[in-house]
Amino acid sequence: MTDPTHIYVLSDSIGETAELLAKAASIQFDPILIGDIHRFPFIKDKVQLDDIIDKASKHKSIIIYTLVKSESREYLASKSAKRNIPAIDALGPIIRVLAYMCKTEPKRETGLNRQLNEEYFKKVECVEFAVKYDDGKDPRGILKADIVLIGVSRTSKTPLSMYLAYRNFKVANIPLVPEVQVPKELYEIPPKKIIGLTNDPEKLNTIRIERLKEMGMHSKSTYADMDRILAELDYAHRLFTKLRCPIINVSLKAIEETASIITSIISNNN
Repeated sequence: MTDPTHIYVLSDSIGETAELLAKAASIQFDPILIGDIHRFPFIKDKVQLDDIIDKASKHKSIIIYTLVKSESREYLASKSAKRNIPAIDALGPIIRVLAYMCKTEPKRETGLNRQLNEEYFKKVECVEFAVKYDDGKDPRGILKADIVLIGVSRTSKTPLSMYLAYRNFKVANIPLVPEVQVPKELYEIPPKKIIGLTNDPEKLNTIRIERLKEMGMHSKSTYADMDRILAELDYAHRLFTKLRCPIINVSLKAIEETASIITSIISNNN
């Protein structure tokens, strides 16, 4: 019976990339032919490499590695060759081709892939936050948010919340209605976290009429009535003044432009 081939996965980071490659390759063979996959993350020095090579030499093995530093890669290649252990540089060929195509040297920094993963999960967390605390669903989100958007209906609060979430900001938004008291939490956070959104009355009138049509409702509803719109805007501006928060008119601005203004305000206030 053939001895199984063990796979040693080495990395100066987590080692997930090399382990996935090892699993993807080994699944192409009868399980009886493949031994364990041993993962050794966060390799820092030659002592660790020597210890792993000693372990691998005790049975039939191959080494798959993602070591960024040239010194570590060269040392491992030399030592494993002397012990007749095949060692495969999982990233080397790809990095070399990219370096040639990009006409530049790679960064050779460890942990960059982990940073990308952390960035991705933070983005997901921010998007989930924006959904959970959209449209004043739960005022407790005000205390946890990086940014709180307030404004009357159809001032782009939700799309702005989602766009800013993709920029890694936790955003809650609160609709302003004259007959409804705003959450007390608005008065418990620094004004610099609050952004008041407004719009031109004529623009709001047009947007709301179109919105009513989409919903199959009568265009003469008070929702699109100009007097009602003016009353809502007046209420909103009085609240903005009371809260001492920055105000942005979104009338002629794309979502990206408004978001850029908001992030600039927030960063300048920090």
